[in-house]
Amino acid sequence: MRFGWLKARQTKFTGYVTLYTLVILAVLAAANYLVTQHDASYDSTKNKLYSLSDQTVKVVKALKEDVAVTYFDRALDFQHARDLLERYTSLSPRFKVAYVDLEKNPQLARSMGVRNLGTLYVQAGAKREEAKSLTEEEITGALIRALKSGDRNACFVAGSGERSIDDPDRNGLSTLKEALDKNNYKARAISLIEKPEVPKDCTVLLVAGPRLDYTDTEVGAIRKYIESGGRALFMLDPPLSVGRQATAENAALVKLLDDWGVTVDKDLVLDVSGAGQLFGLGPETPLIVNYESQPIVREMKGMATVFPVSRSLDTKGTGQASAEKLFATSADSFATANLATGEVRIDPKKDKKGPFTLAVAGTYSGGSSGAKGRFVVVGSSTWASNGVLPARSIGNRDLILNMMNWLSSDEDLISIRPREPEDQSFVMTKNQSNLVFYWSILIMPVAIIMSGFMVWWKRR
Repeated sequence: MRFGWLKARQTKFTGYVTLYTLVILAVLAAANYLVTQHDASYDSTKNKLYSLSDQTVKVVKALKEDVAVTYFDRALDFQHARDLLERYTSLSPRFKVAYVDLEKNPQLARSMGVRNLGTLYVQAGAKREEAKSLTEEEITGALIRALKSGDRNACFVAGSGERSIDDPDRNGLSTLKEALDKNNYKARAISLIEKPEVPKDCTVLLVAGPRLDYTDTEVGAIRKYIESGGRALFMLDPPLSVGRQATAENAALVKLLDDWGVTVDKDLVLDVSGAGQLFGLGPETPLIVNYESQPIVREMKGMATVFPVSRSLDTKGTGQASAEKLFATSADSFATANLATGEVRIDPKKDKKGPFTLAVAGTYSGGSSGAKGRFVVVGSSTWASNGVLPARSIGNRDLILNMMNWLSSDEDLISIRPREPEDQSFVMTKNQSNLVFYWSILIMPVAIIMSGFMVWWKRR
């Protein structure tokens, strides 16, 4: 037949191969098209090293104006920066990046004040900020500073035994000061004793664990500040009387908070649920994993926070102020009022049983100016100290920065922030190192040689 060749085995084989080839090419073309149109990736690392944080995603996706990022380096080293910056550009077309070869364009670099390789600037409008290193934390921090107009000042009250922002020891707040600086706050200490008036440029006033009583004049200055629309974070420790570290009751300040609907109890909260043992914590350090729906803690779900040496709080209704709970301990907790001895013991018959509120956020709307004041009260100051804040396994750093952003009316910045990569290196002891050496250099090679010799001998 004229078309008998169509039924030949070779023709059918050729047709099948051609069809399969066309199908494979079509699949590859479709996959290539989808990849070019949709930039997607999956980060399988334990600590999400190649994923941007919630805060970065939130800030970049919300851009309403173009942001120009300029990176200065040698052309051979651009790829390292691209690996990170391209994650930003994939979030918004308004995030634009330019790579400048410092060696080929020295004049441009000089005009922008660039002196070192790896310098990165973020510019929004006329405002330009430098990222001190090529990390997500620094780049996002520079982006936030460039987008926010004006300075945000965090004023720490000093003079009554409060924790110091310049103290690098465990009980100091130097880590908090550094975190505030990276998030566009300028921290400084102020005294209400020398001049009983909160400076007008203070964005947020912070009372961090005073050990001495505030005078009526100081408390009056704080009252005037909040009731005129000011913002404040109060961190008040239990009035323990143990050795030289006795903490005063601060009755005048406690009375002021009571007028605003926050009851500060004279007790010490102890968590006996055992959950804190996972982090090596004792009962005097309550572990929090459940939060309310208030904006400060809305993004904290799934994260743990700790509050060493904390007192309990409560809320009540007032005419001009309103307060709401942020989080509380578990039901397996007690509050003891026996604060005069070095060894604190739980007495189930006398001590109150939980859950206990440890933090409260409130607003004051009865001022003559019409502006609403905001305040946050926490029953501990240790939770923000250098001994606790840097811990990567807990969310204390995110929580206090969320409080600051809510107080300064920057709710759009409330989120989980970028973290420094965790060191995953494995350090071996001397015995482990010797074991690895002998196993890999001696035992395994000798075993392979012997097994080969035995096979040869058997076949012989």
